[in-house]
Amino acid sequence: MSRRVLVVDDERGIREILRAYLESEGFLVSEAATGADALRRAAPGPDAPDLVLLDVGLPDLDGLEVLRTLRRSSDVYVVLVTARAEEVDRIVGLTVGADDYVTKPFSPREVVARVKTVLRRARSGEAAGTAGAVEEDPVLRVGALALDPIRREVHVDGEQVALSTLEFDLLHSFIRSPGRVFSRAQLLEEVWGYDFYGDERVVDVHIRGMRKALGDDATAPRFIGTVRGVGYKLVDGDRR
Repeated sequence: MSRRVLVVDDERGIREILRAYLESEGFLVSEAATGADALRRAAPGPDAPDLVLLDVGLPDLDGLEVLRTLRRSSDVYVVLVTARAEEVDRIVGLTVGADDYVTKPFSPREVVARVKTVLRRARSGEAAGTAGAVEEDPVLRVGALALDPIRREVHVDGEQVALSTLEFDLLHSFIRSPGRVFSRAQLLEEVWGYDFYGDERVVDVHIRGMRKALGDDATAPRFIGTVRGVGYKLVDGDRR
């Protein structure tokens, strides 16, 4: 079954190029030139998109406000598009629920690759429903940290913590291999996929977001430690 993608951009040329590349890969594509139209087209229903490519610089509503509004009623995948690379920290670290981002100018092939990678990820609850699954894939615990890969839930000291999809997937990689040092390239391959195009600093941005959600301190980490010049690792989780 073909997946649906909504392309939201006020530049007609960009919408047409992305439509052509996405349709050549079998996607069903719709378009919106404004934030208001995007919200209407992305509303839950039989024709709702599976993923929204959302430009941040829209003429009516800021793309981030569109995302916040979407998240009140929809779990649709969202890939943000920005023309300003310096906005990346704000977009990824401070917004609610973006699954990925790309910066302009971009290669249409890169965008298609990102769309495919994001759509391969499981949403909360999608992995559940198989009898006996809990025994096959139990809750993973390291110190005060617990991660349930079936329900896609994370708890710290018994309290549930809200992570974005990418933050959860990063933490899942760490908790499966406590103490292992992951380079940025290894984390990109594990979480974003082998066909990821883009800057390795996207890992740093999501690590910062994950640390903030976990209440972690980069200078004295309780959960995610930095190995200078190499990457990151999961520490014991009991330090206070």
